[in-house]
Amino acid sequence: MSEAGHGCPPAAAFFGFIGAAAALVFSNMGAAYGTAKSGVGIAAVGVLRPELIMRSIIPTVMAGILGIYGLIVAVILAGQIGQQSYPYYLGFAHLSAGLAMGLSGLAAGICIGVVGDAGVRATAQQPKVFTGFILILIFAEALALYGLIVALILSGKTASGGC
Repeated sequence: MSEAGHGCPPAAAFFGFIGAAAALVFSNMGAAYGTAKSGVGIAAVGVLRPELIMRSIIPTVMAGILGIYGLIVAVILAGQIGQQSYPYYLGFAHLSAGLAMGLSGLAAGICIGVVGDAGVRATAQQPKVFTGFILILIFAEALALYGLIVALILSGKTASGGC
């Protein structure tokens, strides 16, 4: 029920803001894990084969992109949340958009971290592994792209009629 019998329910915006926060927080958690886990592998490679350090940074860069995806969705969602005419329908759509992006970014970050750590270590021992390693990272990044696409579609939803 809306306040004083007019306008949209103020609680609806809560769900939209949680969606924006979820997109950013979960994507950044994935990016942080991917960066940390692949950074451990880079440190190990740096001790044995210092010439491969720059080539080994690829998983860290890919993990950082996940945070950018979450930021994009969070900014889009936060820009659409208004005090007037913001029904529960939009609040729930924005919550689901944020969760789609955030959890996809988290899953991709975990995958990038695990593959990044093992991949840079394997590449240091056998350089022929590098191409397959990069392909696996690309598929892991695609998981976050799927979440981004769904989040953008959900954030474009409009409520027909009023509250």
